Amino acid sequence: MKPSQQTGIGPLAGIRVLELGTLIAGPFCSRMFAEFGATVIKIESPEHGDPLRQWRVLKDDTSLWWTVQARNKQSLTLNMKDARAQEIARKLALDADVIIENYRPGVLEKWQLGFEQLQAQNPATIMVRLSGYGQTGPLSGSPGFGAIGESMGGLRYVSGHPDRPPVRVGISIGDSLASLHGVIGAMMALRHRDATGGRWNGKDGEECVAGQGQMVDVALYESVFNVMESLVPEYDFAGVIRERTGGALPGIVPSNTYTCSDNQNIVIAGNGDAIFKRLMLAIDREDLANDIGLSKNDGRVPRTAEIDAAIQSWCSVHSIDDALDILKRADVPVGKIYSVADMMTDPQFLARNMFEQHHFKDGTPVKLPAISPKMSLTPGRTRWLGPALGEHNEEILHGLGYSDEQIAQLREQQVI
Repeated sequence: MKPSQQTGIGPLAGIRVLELGTLIAGPFCSRMFAEFGATVIKIESPEHGDPLRQWRVLKDDTSLWWTVQARNKQSLTLNMKDARAQEIARKLALDADVIIENYRPGVLEKWQLGFEQLQAQNPATIMVRLSGYGQTGPLSGSPGFGAIGESMGGLRYVSGHPDRPPVRVGISIGDSLASLHGVIGAMMALRHRDATGGRWNGKDGEECVAGQGQMVDVALYESVFNVMESLVPEYDFAGVIRERTGGALPGIVPSNTYTCSDNQNIVIAGNGDAIFKRLMLAIDREDLANDIGLSKNDGRVPRTAEIDAAIQSWCSVHSIDDALDILKRADVPVGKIYSVADMMTDPQFLARNMFEQHHFKDGTPVKLPAISPKMSLTPGRTRWLGPALGEHNEEILHGLGYSDEQIAQLREQQVI
């Protein structure tokens, strides 16, 4: 795998990543490597490519989501049913620092690309495996999607209002959480590899000292489960099953969503003891501000309905702009619930440069979300938008030593 001439920037410059995956969890994981300078080669089916290319809003038959999910990546098309394609993928995998995949467990082993199979040749192999249920256990072979991970991991059960069925968050949060766990695991694995010897440099059977690689086994449901706060000890110790509470933060009062006179929604977090008093004074409820029984959170929890009703009554006679102004002057944490239209003109988003202006190849302008996190010395950067299907076939295959004639033959025989 030879880095593109355009990738010699960023804190991960020189790191080589092979992506064997589709849709969200695996590609989002490798996207973060690409955003910070790693060379990421994405393998796609020659016929249609990653299905994400056709999801949601399209431009010229390609998803706008694709411009973000695949930015800075190189696209190589391989028909993985063909042994020659599997051999190309194997060469890339053995030369990669990190392999990221989200196929159902067993698929890579069938192609001779499983972790143990690669590690037998390259002991420094690091493979991030993202799946619904992980690589072991009775459900390991079952297909798993973000929605299933969110349900099994506990998030869906606590999302929504108590008198209605559970709802979903409006994005594929289960996949994204798994991706972030994959990135964290990969970075720790790279640290361990480098501390135990470094990158494998063996060629043609030469003996070499190599660091210890490892498999990063990420299950979608476990990634969701990992952010469920005190769910387990509360149940184990006190028998408490956390239930749906609408817009409120359970057991922490007041922290909820309220509707203003102009039907705009506002989030108010007045759950700190001193903040609560300032909030009550700001909404002209001196009686509640001075109520000794409400001075601590444990006293406020039993009176949640009363407190929420007082705040809602005040919000009902104030527009959202007036409410925001009054509460901010009282130093109460408060915020409008933003739509994307709100974000695009918001001074904080703009001051932090949270939108990047780019252009499609035909000159059409398009804004992308800026890269997070922000790093003071080695920030991430969008070097190019999501690539065309197979855009980097020749570059990558030439880097592996394939001639123009061999590449033409592979294309003619539908291997690439």
